[in-house]
Amino acid sequence: MKKLLTLLSFAVSALFSCAQKTPVLQQQKSTDMTNDSLKKENVSSIEIATFANGCFWCTEAIFEQLDGVISAVSGYTGGQTPNPTYKEVCTGETGHAECLQITYNPSKISFDELLEIFWQTHDPTTLNRQGADIGTQYRSAIFYHNNEQKEKAEEYKAELNASGAFDNPIVTEITAFGKFYPAEDYHQQYFETNENNNSYCRIVIRPKLDKFKKVFKDKLKK
Repeated sequence: MKKLLTLLSFAVSALFSCAQKTPVLQQQKSTDMTNDSLKKENVSSIEIATFANGCFWCTEAIFEQLDGVISAVSGYTGGQTPNPTYKEVCTGETGHAECLQITYNPSKISFDELLEIFWQTHDPTTLNRQGADIGTQYRSAIFYHNNEQKEKAEEYKAELNASGAFDNPIVTEITAFGKFYPAEDYHQQYFETNENNNSYCRIVIRPKLDKFKKVFKDKLKK
């Protein structure tokens, strides 16, 4: 494990509730987007990481900026209801978390680097909450795809807790990946398509993204 960096505070208060995000069910487009990205990258091998760290509007805007990330698809995982809609997930009764399914090129960016960014771009000490967004759907979680991811996530979490990087204990869930459901098409690349006409993008996502770019400028796409 690389030497732990000093963690910066990226906690922000979300301004919109679940009910304000109108779902439009077009899941196939999310899959097509990943496939198109893979063709453009022309990579020899890929890997998958699945993170839940608050509203996926914000997290998608961050991770898709990284060099080596082929696609970052917003969706739901960790629940028991098949094919959940956004409205159902927002009730907290399906058990799902808003998450990102990140397809990446390990020759350009490692799982360790993705973990570093995961920890630094949300508050992993608040149970079922990120800012004003409250509920199990906003929980902090790493859904590992293999034993190596599990071990690295658990080691990193333990080191952060031991170092006192946060004032409170980390509550991030580390659990085996199950089924991923892409969110409705309306949610995909939300910041990119709504930056100029949505106050949430201007007031919440843009400042967070600008801060992220300053800290991780050496990891961004050219």
